[in-house]
Amino acid sequence: MTIQEQISAYINTQPEQKCGEMQTLHTLILEALPGSKLWFEDGKDADGKVVTNPTIGYGTYTIKYANGSTKEFFQIGMSANTTGISIYIMGLKDKTYLAQTYGKDLGKASVTGYCIKFKSVKDINTAILLDAIRYGVGETN
Repeated sequence: MTIQEQISAYINTQPEQKCGEMQTLHTLILEALPGSKLWFEDGKDADGKVVTNPTIGYGTYTIKYANGSTKEFFQIGMSANTTGISIYIMGLKDKTYLAQTYGKDLGKASVTGYCIKFKSVKDINTAILLDAIRYGVGETN
C-alpha cells in the first residue's frame, strides 16, 4: 500500500464526524504545505506492538542527536485520539512559543510545547492553526 493509501485507510477508519474533520484538516495542511513529503506512522514498534496512535506526517526535517547521529522525521503530524484530534509541530526549540503565540486565539484547544489538541474542528480557528503549522515548518527548514 502506498503512503497515500495508508493515510486514506486510516482516516476512513475513524468515526464519521472525526473522519470528515481529519479529511478536511488533511486537505488544508496539504494546501498550506504544497509538495511536502507525506508520512504514515502506524504506531507500532519493531515487534508489532502498538505503542502510540497512528500519525499522518507532513514535511521532513533532520533530527540531530548529541552523539552526532541523525534521523529524518516529519515536521507536522496529525493523529486521532480518544477525545478528538492532535496536531504535532515537531522540532520547536522554544516549548512555550505555541501556547504563548497561538493559544488564546486558537479556540477551545489545549496547547503544549509541540501539540495542539482539540475535540472538533468547529471548536478552533483553522486559520490560526495553519499559521502555527507554517511557523513550525519555517523553524525546521
